Amino acid sequence: MIDQATAQKLAEEWIEAWNAHDLERILSHYTDDFIMESPLALKRIPETGGVVKGKEAVRAYWKMGLEAIPSLRFELHELLIGVNGITLFYTNRATGKRTAEVLFLNADLKAYRGYAFYN
Repeated sequence: MIDQATAQKLAEEWIEAWNAHDLERILSHYTDDFIMESPLALKRIPETGGVVKGKEAVRAYWKMGLEAIPSLRFELHELLIGVNGITLFYTNRATGKRTAEVLFLNADLKAYRGYAFYN
């Protein structure tokens, strides 16, 4: 299980990378075979069925998102810790949309699977 201090550091780095709009820094938190499931993926790339597979496909999806919302800025409200992962509860200040993002982590603390849930 991930400890509180490690999880907090990971969450802060994750938020900072997104707020910097630094796609390479964002992607550094994920494995090459990362799989992301998101209602926004279904909306933006319908042929995925909402499931984006592989770091390169996720890169294209998130690049699209960063371009669509140039003022994107996340505010972390709460960090929840599980056995093999974390959940980040945050608000996108540009859109007001609240999100719970569940990330399953490997032994190197890289996310290999993610799920996003929106209000």
